[in-house]
Amino acid sequence: MRQGTATTAVTDGRLARYFDITGRALAKAEPFPDADEEHHRQAREALDMARRYYDDAGHFREKGDLVTAFAALNYAHGWLDAAARFGLIDAGGDSELFVVDDDLQEEMRERHRRRRRTCPQP
Repeated sequence: MRQGTATTAVTDGRLARYFDITGRALAKAEPFPDADEEHHRQAREALDMARRYYDDAGHFREKGDLVTAFAALNYAHGWLDAAARFGLIDAGGDSELFVVDDDLQEEMRERHRRRRRTCPQP
């Protein structure tokens, strides 16, 4: 990488941008409606972890620790992306907020529907 092309500082503006992105992703993320109880539990756990890291990021930002706030935001969004990729949460095929696309999300929806039909719930 050429010197001068990388941004190495965590600025208030950069942090605000990532709070916005992760906040919108948290608001959009939901467990798949046709998922079985175990997948719902796993989705809720992933969403809870993402929210906790997001809240931690806000705490660190208030204390003026922008680097740790930025790290916590990245953990929060990592939980969301992983949950979307593994088919735990419905990201609506939103490839701007999540590392998913419509095809992957539709495949996950169909898997949950098939599993629901073939594996009765207790």
